[in-house]
Amino acid sequence: MLRIIDRYLLRELALSFLGVTAVLLLISIGETVIAVLNQVARGRVPADLLVAMIGLRSIDSLNVLLPLAVFLGVLLAYGRMYRDSEMAVLGASGLGIGGLMRPLLLLFVPIAAIAALVAFWIAPAAVRFSQHLVDEANRSLLIAGLEPGRFVPLPGREGIIYVGDMSPEGSKFTRMFVESEQLEADGTSRINIITARSGELYRDTSGGDRFLALKDGFRVEGRPGNDDFRLLRFERNDIRLADNDAVDNSEAVKRAAPTSELLESVDPLQRAELHWRLAPAISVLVLALVAMPLSRTNPRQPRYASLILAVLAYIVYANFLALGRVWMVHGKMPLAAGLWWIYVPAILIALGLIRSNQRLRQRKKSRA
Repeated sequence: MLRIIDRYLLRELALSFLGVTAVLLLISIGETVIAVLNQVARGRVPADLLVAMIGLRSIDSLNVLLPLAVFLGVLLAYGRMYRDSEMAVLGASGLGIGGLMRPLLLLFVPIAAIAALVAFWIAPAAVRFSQHLVDEANRSLLIAGLEPGRFVPLPGREGIIYVGDMSPEGSKFTRMFVESEQLEADGTSRINIITARSGELYRDTSGGDRFLALKDGFRVEGRPGNDDFRLLRFERNDIRLADNDAVDNSEAVKRAAPTSELLESVDPLQRAELHWRLAPAISVLVLALVAMPLSRTNPRQPRYASLILAVLAYIVYANFLALGRVWMVHGKMPLAAGLWWIYVPAILIALGLIRSNQRLRQRKKSRA
């Protein structure tokens, strides 16, 4: 059974963790809303998927949010108790370092398990589902900015496009006219005029570029004022609809890959992704341990003096994780080493700081 002091420390840690998580989640949702609205304005995502995309991307952001919330939660909870001299009272009552670490393990070991569940299964599934929703929606010509019976700018390129008629779902069309211009090396412009009897919109890969597949048409190209025009008749001609915000397909595929696929792969990129997915769960425990000695402050110190130093320590830790991931991808770090060369020194530094604090406390007791 839990002791009274264990329940008290657990309550303080849990309230601090939940408060920090709520604030970080609101910030993350705000950034996600801006990013999704930008994609909606560019025609990458339909407006009716706005809420779904925000929710799915917020799930993916938990990989970064949970370790940071644990780190700040411990800092704020134990830091307040140090400032209010509660830690001095607890130490005088015989509560040692083990008594302070026990609530940390009771609370953050389950959170580490949740972080592992999110990183290995829930977040990749959310990324795959969001890509599926966007891919299905982008099969519609309406999302590409085309409307039947109107001349509209060619998406992502200089030119005009016209569609005579369109299927109800917006995936197929008839009677299309496309006019585009291309600047030559000598400064002159070259025009292309394409007509097609029918066609459809498709994507080459998951999250990739959109193409118009034109069927049974003609193409005229040349430079105005010259007699070098060419007339071509084609059975099929594909036109790429360039997007202003291009998607890194390798990054998207890697983040959406199932964990079982990563375990079977020998590709360095996917093996590095496997270690990256392990990072949130390990980081929850490592950062909770690191935050414990960093939260120690004197009642006379400024309120957020130690918090600034702790945040700098977190930035260094997070940047080393990102650097280790890049090194694994480029073969500069053995895949077998993973990111443990970051976790182990962080744990040793935390244990060293804890031992230093214990010695300082014993010296104060001996003087008293």
